[in-house]
Amino acid sequence: MKVKVIDAIKDYLDMTVAVLIVTIAWECFMIPNGMSAGGLMGLCAVIEYATNGVIIASYSYFVINVLLIGLAVIAFGIGFGARTLYCILMQTVMLKLFAMPGMQWMQAVPGNFFYIPEKVMIPVIAGVLEAVGIGLTIRKGGSTGGTDIIALIVNKYWPVSLSKMFLITDFFIITSILFLPGKVFGDMVYGYIMMAAYALVIDYVVVGDRGAVQLLVFSSRHSEIADFIIHKMDRGVTVLKAIGWYTKQEKDVLLLLMRRNELPELSRKIKELDDHAFMTVNPVGSVYGEGFEEIKAGITSRKKKKQDGNT
Repeated sequence: MKVKVIDAIKDYLDMTVAVLIVTIAWECFMIPNGMSAGGLMGLCAVIEYATNGVIIASYSYFVINVLLIGLAVIAFGIGFGARTLYCILMQTVMLKLFAMPGMQWMQAVPGNFFYIPEKVMIPVIAGVLEAVGIGLTIRKGGSTGGTDIIALIVNKYWPVSLSKMFLITDFFIITSILFLPGKVFGDMVYGYIMMAAYALVIDYVVVGDRGAVQLLVFSSRHSEIADFIIHKMDRGVTVLKAIGWYTKQEKDVLLLLMRRNELPELSRKIKELDDHAFMTVNPVGSVYGEGFEEIKAGITSRKKKKQDGNT
């Protein structure tokens, strides 16, 4: 019980830091430079610009999230909803604090320490920061709200990557900045630059070492390697029959899938058993089944399967 409490406290501390990183991306880099991008924060920034600062980002961010939080509770349960609510409340407070006059020294504008003369670098830095922040909250079972809730719900039932879902929603939000007076095509381009940086980083942060790899192992001691994989690593392995065309001799090749963070252990063992072994490693986008991710067939397919079983 004590361990669970400590772990929960650590998770909430991690989420607090993650939310802080997202807030810095927007209140220190994007909003002070009149830039917007995708996601709910991008929409909130557009609302702030459209109202000349009357409705600041923290206000619209909170109100819109109140409407979306119900979807998260329905899809992921009260545990996810509680953590998401915490992140939303924390970010609302942080957005408000960073928007106060006393925090202007952190804004990336001329005269301040964080000022960047190369304006194109601002959305790049902000995109990476937001991806790291949101990615960490997702790994801890939470969310900063907004469009990532929608992306997570879709990803729960269908094999669609988070980056693709963000690209779809971000397209419409980024384009909306063109409807504001004084904004030009270049302002929209900055949004796409941030979106690109965000999309390149988010999947890696969320998946991390949990990503899967496919291996082919060529070794004269394949039996010992296969036994190690099955009995010590608790992974399955398939033996493929192959013929080396140069020697015309039949060989056994091991085919297996494993988590990326398991690869170093196997590599060390293969090196120990056979210093001349040959191994290929290929990253795998998605692996569904026992030992990996649950097969995602969609809500409709699941309902149909249930109905077929009742007939």
